[in-house]
Amino acid sequence: MSADAKILRGRTLTFHAEPNGPDDTAAYTCLEDGALLIRDGRIAAHGAYAEVLRAAPEAEVVDHRPHLLMPGFIDLHLHFPQVQVVASWGEQLLDWLNTYTFPAEVQFADNTHADRMARAFFDLVLSHGTTTAVAFCSVHPASAEAYFAEAARRNMRMIGGKVMMDRNAPDGLRDTARQGYDETKALIERWHGKGRASYAISPRFAITSTPDQLEMAGALVAEHPDAYVQTHLSENRDEIDFTLSLYPDAPDYLGIYERYGLVHDKTLLGHAIHLEPREIDLLAEVGGKPVFCPTSNLFLGSGLFDDGGLRAKGIQNGIATDIGAGTSYSMLQTLNEGYKILQLQNQKLHPLNAFHWITRGNAEVLGQLQEIGTLDVGTEADIVVLDVAATPAMALRAEAATSLSEELFILQMLGDDRAVVETYVAGEAMKPQS
Repeated sequence: MSADAKILRGRTLTFHAEPNGPDDTAAYTCLEDGALLIRDGRIAAHGAYAEVLRAAPEAEVVDHRPHLLMPGFIDLHLHFPQVQVVASWGEQLLDWLNTYTFPAEVQFADNTHADRMARAFFDLVLSHGTTTAVAFCSVHPASAEAYFAEAARRNMRMIGGKVMMDRNAPDGLRDTARQGYDETKALIERWHGKGRASYAISPRFAITSTPDQLEMAGALVAEHPDAYVQTHLSENRDEIDFTLSLYPDAPDYLGIYERYGLVHDKTLLGHAIHLEPREIDLLAEVGGKPVFCPTSNLFLGSGLFDDGGLRAKGIQNGIATDIGAGTSYSMLQTLNEGYKILQLQNQKLHPLNAFHWITRGNAEVLGQLQEIGTLDVGTEADIVVLDVAATPAMALRAEAATSLSEELFILQMLGDDRAVVETYVAGEAMKPQS
């Protein structure tokens, strides 16, 4: 046993499958006095505290009772350069992008600014219990360098990429088709698969990429099939109309990306609200992953994501904050608003399914269950510690809670960063660095 082995003690919760209703106890394990043995950044044992302690009596014990220990949260869609755009009043998507987002992103050409924002961004993400995220950087390679370098300093499993955008954006925020290809390829070679980093080829959306650029993006996908692809799809009716006017020969919005080889099982499609039947069938066929962004969909008035309808077609959906149109870094608050959006469509989000979604579910979307999303032995020790009585309102409600599901629903509806007692990355407690 290595000298730095530690045991985290508390109530442990991990999922083995998507719960099939509130009584599906086979889908998860919850131990009232559980423990995690951590060694070399991974979970070496998970079980009852007494058993784990017997296996490693010399390990340091960190006692988090009565709090809940879960896998760190996973956020599948957010924008690193928009940390100073959150809570900016706007009308709808295209107006909001032009008024706030693009001017903020121009600043990320400056290395000093990008480095400072990266430190603040990762502090905020971690303080809300998120240990893995998939982020768009700005068009500038410096922004992606700052993002990946800061993630590496904290040893976080992160995915990201510089946006490729060669039209319909202001000066200072455009590349060219060749420049976007060359800069992306260099970033892939520098960061993809290095440490805990993965790269996402990132044409922002069809509005800001010419056909030549999307063709270059498709070439990158062919050359780097193990990289992710991230973009936006069918968020807003005006966006869809503008997109189709730029690509009049396309059968639909998703058909644009399909033509250039950008849609496969590692493609993450932010929003995907207003989908046509052919698009849904294509996603079911090739395995593209829609990503539900509830707080930004409400903030910009974009529409209601049809989680149940897509799942019925066998499509696997992710869920995300979408900072900065999203209004909270908290995956707990993301679940709160997601619950309400689904209620409006007579769809239910039970708390067990909700917490599966932001842990094992999102890890499965990424194809990374072997590394993150559970408390399984051998996985990376990314862990969040949650306090169901973190605020007076939560504590008062928790007095009357009589089941795990009720406690999780308190966290889901009333929780935020105040409910996060500690966040561990590869077994190390994270402290602010900005």
